[in-house]
Amino acid sequence: MADERSRAVANHWAHDDVYTTIVSTLARMGKQLDRLTLDDLAPVDHVHARGFVATVELADGLPIHAGQQILDIGCGLGGPARYMAQRFACRVSGVDITKPFVDAANKLTALLHMEDRVSIQHGDGQELPYPDDRFDGAYAQHVTMNVPRRPVFFGEAYRVLKPGAFFALTEHGLGASGNPHYPVPWSSDGRGSHLIPPMETRELLESAGFRTVTITDTGPKYLAAYNTLIEKADKGQLPPLGYHLLMGDTAMLTMRNAARNIEERRTHPIQVLCQKPEH
Repeated sequence: MADERSRAVANHWAHDDVYTTIVSTLARMGKQLDRLTLDDLAPVDHVHARGFVATVELADGLPIHAGQQILDIGCGLGGPARYMAQRFACRVSGVDITKPFVDAANKLTALLHMEDRVSIQHGDGQELPYPDDRFDGAYAQHVTMNVPRRPVFFGEAYRVLKPGAFFALTEHGLGASGNPHYPVPWSSDGRGSHLIPPMETRELLESAGFRTVTITDTGPKYLAAYNTLIEKADKGQLPPLGYHLLMGDTAMLTMRNAARNIEERRTHPIQVLCQKPEH
């Protein structure tokens, strides 16, 4: 299913017992697992830049209706999938290449008693384990930076979507200056990092068959978010539960580089919304 490069990417994100790390932190915070809520998990289970705020912002622009089947490609710990399922009364299937994330995602979903609405499995976005024309919509949050075969990834998303369905994604595109500083959240040294300029993302989506491709520049929002985290870290004010909990000792260095890359136009964060044609 996953080749050697895919395994390397998966290992970059997690190779330990992520679930135990999270629940032990919750316990230290005085949270009771049998009373856990989506809000309790929100600071840590949206494993992408800007976290929960970015998920809400993306959801605000998605045409999701009650009862629909939605796909989260690169679902991480399942926070966005659970949020979408609750907010829109829809069913969400998630797939992720990082096995410890998948294991933790399913355990967290069970803690919240959402197994009837959210289903998460181990898999690769370049080889989706779903039939054609299955979903009413799909999204991928900060996944494509690690995808070497972008045309295949977009082609798979197109294949599993019903005619008329939406596809949304957020990513750090390659900026005009290029040559990002590493480490960054998605790569420690540049290996496994596959950035392309926003215009190339548009071209590849259109080549896959998608139409009405709308690209929004989100760079200023991401820069502000990174700088806020850096400021809190410098003051020793980072909360016990957060994205940084999963990033280890290099957490703040990656955040500083991520901010610097945006400032120096080495990366270009964007949000994209497009549609599979009706016919």
